[in-house]
Amino acid sequence: MDFNVKKLASDAGLFFTRAVQFTEEKLGQAEKTELDAHFENLLARADSTKNWTEKIFRQTEVLLQPNPSARIEEFLYEKLDRKIPSRATNGELLGQYMLEAANEFGPGTPYGSTLVKVGESQRRLGGAEREFMQSTAINFLTPLRNFLEGDWRTISKERRLLENLRLDLDVCKARLKKAKTAEAKAACEGDAIPDFQETRSRNYVLSASASALWSEEVDKADHELRVAQTEFDRQAELTRLLLEGISSTHVNHLRCLHEFVEAQATYYAQCHQYMQDLQKQLGSANGEVFPTAFVNTNPTPVPGGSSPSSAATLPVQPSPSPLDTGALSIEEVQPPATGTRKAKVLYDYDAADTSELSLLADELITVYTVPGMDPDWLVGERGNQKGKVPVTYLELLS
Repeated sequence: MDFNVKKLASDAGLFFTRAVQFTEEKLGQAEKTELDAHFENLLARADSTKNWTEKIFRQTEVLLQPNPSARIEEFLYEKLDRKIPSRATNGELLGQYMLEAANEFGPGTPYGSTLVKVGESQRRLGGAEREFMQSTAINFLTPLRNFLEGDWRTISKERRLLENLRLDLDVCKARLKKAKTAEAKAACEGDAIPDFQETRSRNYVLSASASALWSEEVDKADHELRVAQTEFDRQAELTRLLLEGISSTHVNHLRCLHEFVEAQATYYAQCHQYMQDLQKQLGSANGEVFPTAFVNTNPTPVPGGSSPSSAATLPVQPSPSPLDTGALSIEEVQPPATGTRKAKVLYDYDAADTSELSLLADELITVYTVPGMDPDWLVGERGNQKGKVPVTYLELLS
């Protein structure tokens, strides 16, 4: 192994002096060169940008791939610079299983044909999810990763170098201060043998008076201070330029954020369209509109800690039902052969007219829907009593 012993010893000595200076600063025994307020603000802004970018990046990864094992696998492939194998999304897998089940049960049966329709929709949803993940990874995650692994590493490296040069500068300041103090003392006491251990770890030949030697020491310390100050100023200016570049980073991330929102909006619009198409297919297959009346579309927790799964939404003012128009009276409504359900009443409800059914909290009633009925209402039966009831006052039981 070829290495320079002198350079190694010099680097070790430099590290030691920096460590001593840093420790004395922390203990309040040494002065520290402070950066100006603008520079400190730039440093704080850069640190904040790095921290929040890292959090947003990690959470976006979780959003795109909730499976931690899959994320670790993708991370290893990236580090090994290998192509990530194609992996089916959860929606695509679900669609595949439904289609395979339909083939086994018979695609001509009601259950099989429905499995085919739902399975195809799930595959389309999975494909839309894949496109969203790929678009977000390219247009949003990649720029954030480039900042964290590129620009920020450069900034961190230059900041460490600036901190080292600041420590060197403060060491030179302290050395010059001690040399000037010793020179003044020697001038007052006359020729005396100087203690060079106070200022420098070097050997000097005492060929002149102590005052002259201290004067020479002051000149050398002053020269080293000027050199250290020049290097520090140059590094401070370079670091300042890098920190001011954070503004450009924000502009770039802003553009990426817009692209992320556009990709997400497109993805959700596709999902909404696919599900609407599926509802129409299932509704036409059953000869009626898809029964959304049994779907609670706005689950809000009831005060008192009840979970959405065990309670319906708080009561809201229900919209009028088509039965109010007089086209069909409540007495003429007949329950379907299938499709009736039990429901638990959550809140008391007073009927507004004879077409509605008054409700008492905690009672059980039978409910069902009819074609063309407003989804906010159901037909409820209690013994021989029948009338419209608002969905938001009920908890539908399986």
